[in-house]
Amino acid sequence: MRRLFEIDLKDYEDDYKVYSRPSARAIIFQHSNKIGLVYSKKENYYKFPGGGIHQNEDKKEALVREVREEVGLIIIPESIREYGVVMRRQKSSVSPNTIFEQENYYYICKVENQIVAQDLDDYEVEAGFILKFVSLNEAIKVNESYKSADFFNEIMINRETKVLKMIKDEFSYFV
Repeated sequence: MRRLFEIDLKDYEDDYKVYSRPSARAIIFQHSNKIGLVYSKKENYYKFPGGGIHQNEDKKEALVREVREEVGLIIIPESIREYGVVMRRQKSSVSPNTIFEQENYYYICKVENQIVAQDLDDYEVEAGFILKFVSLNEAIKVNESYKSADFFNEIMINRETKVLKMIKDEFSYFV
């Protein structure tokens, strides 16, 4: 899969241990020139639906599972196409002397015409995660104004915003 870009804060020491947490994220276009995203009602940001890949889990299986859990959309497995990967490295905010490393695999996919119940983790419920279909411009605008006391979240939303802008440039007919 093509490398879209890397985020490496270099805020860690070389001898730190590495905690790797790869993720799979969905790019879901809607016919009305909108994109399906997770919206946080509490934090006021947009992110691509998806999340962590379990050990020994296939990336595409994780994508299908995570999208169903986060936003209740059912991905059509045969429609999944690679878009690109973003590597993120920074000092862990949870474990001392640890580098948090995350390869984020982005896939363009289609979904069935139904929505099922979400199955959210506690932190996702707390953040008020809901599915929204919005224009790329709206998602970018909201994310560009995002500020948080949680620096870890800011890096994540900056990553998502950069990917949204890349999609906007690459799929200009979609805007």
